[in-house]
Amino acid sequence: MSQKAELSLPPLAEAEQDLPGLPATVDSVAVARLYGEPLFQLPLDLYIPPDALEVFLEAFQGPLDLLLYLIRRQNFNILDIPLADVTRQYLSYVDQLRKHNLELASEYLLMAAMLIEIKSRMLLPPKKTEDGSEPEDPRAELVRRLLEYEQIKLAAAKLDALPVMGRDFLRAAVHIEQSLQPRFPDVEAVDLRDAWLDILRRAKLTQHHRISREQLSVREHMSIVLRRLQGKRFIEFEHLFDVSRGQAVLVVTFIAMLELARERLLEITQAEAFAPIYVRLAYQPS
Repeated sequence: MSQKAELSLPPLAEAEQDLPGLPATVDSVAVARLYGEPLFQLPLDLYIPPDALEVFLEAFQGPLDLLLYLIRRQNFNILDIPLADVTRQYLSYVDQLRKHNLELASEYLLMAAMLIEIKSRMLLPPKKTEDGSEPEDPRAELVRRLLEYEQIKLAAAKLDALPVMGRDFLRAAVHIEQSLQPRFPDVEAVDLRDAWLDILRRAKLTQHHRISREQLSVREHMSIVLRRLQGKRFIEFEHLFDVSRGQAVLVVTFIAMLELARERLLEITQAEAFAPIYVRLAYQPS
């Protein structure tokens, strides 16, 4: 330690000039630092209390944890616990605990009293039961508690070994620029209505008065629309209507198009708001 201090501190002559208030003659090596200031000589009246340093070799979560540790460490059969040896070791630990923490030792003293009670019951002749069956072993209840505690302890150790977010791994967070993902606006019902009214206005300009009765089929016009879209990437919405055939055909064609869209055979899209509406066949995965 002194060699390291010699390398880090200046010689005495220079140190006396930099540090006012130091005695005229001191050792050239600081043995320690007290509140950041170099200490060149240990005080003669230095007192170290006996409890300044404590070493704890084992830490237990409670009386059952200590008792289970004593049994497993010596490979005792938990179904046939030698209570005399275990109680003696248990009391030795409790005596050490009482010297430092009396409140914590009270919980362990309760288990010690239980062990002594069980041992005394084993020394007495067993009482016969009313039905004449063999009496229960006085250690049975303690064994059940120890086995249940051991199962819970092992389960807790397995849970603690599982990876935990924030401790063993972090959730991946990826930022994607919205501009890199073009999203076309959805076609609203109002857009279809306005496009349909525009077609009706154009149909009235080229309307011919005919006296005839024509049987129109929605299914037939559905097939006509599908045939017109076959082999093409898309067709503008208004180009699917033949305004020269009159308003009745336009209505049936529009109904046929809505029916195809409802059955997911058509896709109606537009590139941006207020842009022309286009119709194309729906994508069918092979």
